[in-house]
Amino acid sequence: MPTGDIVAIPMRGTMLGNRGGRLHDPDTKELHKTRRWASKQWICCETSFNGRQREVMGHSYTELFFLDEVTAFAAGHRPCFECRRKAFLAFAAAVARANGLAERMTAPAMDTVLHAERLQGRVKRTHALAWGNLPDGAAVLFKNRTLMKNKGQALEWWADGYRSHGLDIDELVQQPVECLTPPLMLSALAHGYPPRWHVSADTA
Repeated sequence: MPTGDIVAIPMRGTMLGNRGGRLHDPDTKELHKTRRWASKQWICCETSFNGRQREVMGHSYTELFFLDEVTAFAAGHRPCFECRRKAFLAFAAAVARANGLAERMTAPAMDTVLHAERLQGRVKRTHALAWGNLPDGAAVLFKNRTLMKNKGQALEWWADGYRSHGLDIDELVQQPVECLTPPLMLSALAHGYPPRWHVSADTA
């Protein structure tokens, strides 16, 4: 979910992710009652890489699935350095441009920053920002709906894809919104990183 919640739904999504370890009981396939991450390394991966085969929710890490990369970003997952190295390097370069860094941040350094930005204690952290200042790819909560900014417009997020939101856009721009996407992600999006969108974003 863009909120970072882990829920069971029929739709599988187009991208894979994990939070650094196992969050479930491999025998029952049920999530632990309270554990929602194993480390600060929250990543977004390809669903297919080098022909590897896995037992989902087996004895390794807990597999998470995202509608697309924009959803993963909202939840606080950065590109994986192994299966998405090109994307990671592009993301790191965008972060460096945004922050005037001479060298790109390491993955562990990013993870430390992101962990503070995506959580407040054990609760998802949001950031009060103006819709007009957000880059494309940002996700916000507005009137109990999750909206994604795409080409300057608002698309409503659903588990199976994007739809027209049917809201008064004037309200959206007149007050701060609860941004789900962590600031580090926003800086990369604002400085040239092209996130991967679900195909439904082109037709919503």
